[in-house]
Amino acid sequence: MKIAMGNDHTAIELKNIIKEFVESKGYEVLDLGTNSTESCDYPVYGEKVGRAVASGEADLGIAICGTGVGISLAANKVKGVRACVCSEPYTAKLSRMHNDSNVLAFGARVVGSELAKMITEAWLDAKFEGGRHERRVKMLMEIESR
Repeated sequence: MKIAMGNDHTAIELKNIIKEFVESKGYEVLDLGTNSTESCDYPVYGEKVGRAVASGEADLGIAICGTGVGISLAANKVKGVRACVCSEPYTAKLSRMHNDSNVLAFGARVVGSELAKMITEAWLDAKFEGGRHERRVKMLMEIESR
């Protein structure tokens, strides 16, 4: 399984930690983020992650900026993306189980590296439950198509 990862200048260190963590779990990582500390625009990287997931180039995505909010908003502008900002593992797990999220976002200025690993692991380990949740996800996709 391939995970697209993107980040802005605020999240280089955390992206590298999470990238190594994800690779240690046996996933392939497509690094679409910046490696420069020079100020850059998070929408560029959120869109890159979103497009990689929506096109099938990657199975899932992880996007990291200062808070996770801006980069998730950018990813969510790509049709077919369901990005969620998670600051703890429970929300990350349920976002996959109930909302079939395909992009995880969090903030390098909000969560530390160990918590980010726990969030990532909970999200990657969770599986979409379908059932009543499938109907609701389809409703989200219908909103997107209008």
